[in-house]
Amino acid sequence: MTIQLLSAASLWATNILVFALWYWRLDAGGPHQRDKHGGYACGAFLFPQTTMNKEALKSAGQEDWSPDFVDYLFLAFNTSTAFSPTDSPVLARWAKVLMMLQSLLSLLIIALLAARAVNIL
Repeated sequence: MTIQLLSAASLWATNILVFALWYWRLDAGGPHQRDKHGGYACGAFLFPQTTMNKEALKSAGQEDWSPDFVDYLFLAFNTSTAFSPTDSPVLARWAKVLMMLQSLLSLLIIALLAARAVNIL
């Protein structure tokens, strides 16, 4: 039973990491393009920081804010646990499709784990 739980947990964690990397690499041309532009102008996700005015960003010490890998990891984690983005609406169709695929895979992992647990009992 422990091996099955470890396998399911590693599958779930891999799902999160793979999709976080995809979001990070594909959104707004990737990390290098975002750094070139000195910010996050037009991407597939509407992060809360992009809706703040310049004074609020400056007072928060986030004048040149651009999403980092941790922001995409948070997005992928929430997609796998809540089956939806929690703080960042999705704007682009390719991102919507990826998030649907991630939610489906996460749901399948949970369903298979539950089926296995019931079968063992």
